[in-house]
Amino acid sequence: MIMPTANVDGDISEAAKASIPVLDRGFLYGDSVYEVFRTYRSVPLFLGDHFERLENSAKLIQMQISQTRQQLLEEIRRTAKVAGVSTDLDAYVRYQITRGVGAVDLYPDPSLKTRYVIIVKALPSWNPVFYERGVNMAIPNVRRNPVNALNPNIKGGNYLNNIMGLTEAKEAGADDCVMLNRDGFVTEAANSNVWFLIRGRLVTPGSGNLKGLTKKHVHCALNAAGLQSFEEDVHVNELLDATECFITSATREVMPVASLTLLDGGQLKFPVGGGEMTRRTREIFSDYVEKYISEHPDDAIV
Repeated sequence: MIMPTANVDGDISEAAKASIPVLDRGFLYGDSVYEVFRTYRSVPLFLGDHFERLENSAKLIQMQISQTRQQLLEEIRRTAKVAGVSTDLDAYVRYQITRGVGAVDLYPDPSLKTRYVIIVKALPSWNPVFYERGVNMAIPNVRRNPVNALNPNIKGGNYLNNIMGLTEAKEAGADDCVMLNRDGFVTEAANSNVWFLIRGRLVTPGSGNLKGLTKKHVHCALNAAGLQSFEEDVHVNELLDATECFITSATREVMPVASLTLLDGGQLKFPVGGGEMTRRTREIFSDYVEKYISEHPDDAIV
């Protein structure tokens, strides 16, 4: 059993007992960046990609990370050992970098030392129905932040936009949301990327969303299998021609979508458990992950 465990600047404890100073800018302003990966047989999936995206997020908010990759990895491994991660118990690992403690002032002092917070726990247990049937999605009235306001490629600690969209969708009876931008183009789900089979072409929105690493590697896996997939703008009106839909993320992998409720109340229905392309994508990606894990044993965190 994996015990929820946290590491705050080297101090490891049960997650429920961990704390940060109230003047930490991550707490006060959401002034932080983070990454989440899952392990397979204790090997992190796409570890190098996660560090690259963390550093890019920090660059986008003009944050200089005080800790090196190696320091963060050593602390992740220390935390995983205490938590009880093993080759038989796969884990969820989140590592967050806050800008640290400073004056209660919006402008961050450039000399601040960043704080790291690492959380290790068991993988989330998704409802089996989400794979057997699929998730029910809804488009909320809340629109995704525009790129020139708060770039979705900043994987940061401020998720209020997504929270509002997800809350509206759940209150309408859905499991998750699909958010549009102000011009009516699809961006992403609350914290996953969304894909559609439209007129026989597998497409995922190319802008206005976080560049998901699972999405990136699904493209790679499909390409290696000789299948085409595309990243391009997808307007909400095009969804009327969609025959399949699925979402991807680090912890969900490839999860089928059963329905999508539109803004006018109309509902699109998709094949139960995913159509042929969804099922094939899930199988291809599963094989791709297995190959990746077998080729990266030195990345193991225990």
